[in-house]
Amino acid sequence: MSRKTQTLPQAKPPRFAARHKRGIETRAAILGAAESVFAEAGLGGARTDAIAARAGVNKALLYYYFKSKNALYYAILEEHLREFRHRILEVLCDDDSPRAKVLGYVSVHFDFIASRPYYARLVQRLAMSGGKLVERLARESRLSLMIEAGSKVNWAALESGVADKIFFYYAPKILGGLQSIPVAGGSGRRSRSDAIRLRNLKVHQITPEEFAVEAWLIKN
Repeated sequence: MSRKTQTLPQAKPPRFAARHKRGIETRAAILGAAESVFAEAGLGGARTDAIAARAGVNKALLYYYFKSKNALYYAILEEHLREFRHRILEVLCDDDSPRAKVLGYVSVHFDFIASRPYYARLVQRLAMSGGKLVERLARESRLSLMIEAGSKVNWAALESGVADKIFFYYAPKILGGLQSIPVAGGSGRRSRSDAIRLRNLKVHQITPEEFAVEAWLIKN
């Protein structure tokens, strides 16, 4: 009777392990340097030689890990948005009261900004720049936290009565048009008499394809 021999996986040579560790550290250094440069200068104003110098690597090594400046910028935004989405949805998908969800969202939001000082400026520059990068992030669900989390927070604020005024920004191309998640996603109302009522409603045209709705809530 023949016996089957089990081949154990071979341990990676120490030289390979050290090279792999250096690669991870180098990539992290590039991301850290690029994060600060992009926050200061934006995508258009950032220079790859400045990023390489701040990371302590040569420019050729930068392009080894990231094929272009755009790819590097996208990698930074993707990591921030993915982690922020994870933390926010943990709070908003809990079974807490609407008021607790609003307070939890605010707490997580400011804790995240405090731990990542460049995040707010990066997202602000992203929102101002618009264009294909925003569309790509939205298409790949990286911006879904702005839709999902915002929708859940809006509904929690309306349900708990902590909001006096609403100001909803609509950008159909980014949010997905008719297929998008509602601006205030919740269980809704069964009849018009139970609906949340508004007064002094105004529509602000921002661009031909974007607008904002402003109104005060009528409270019982």
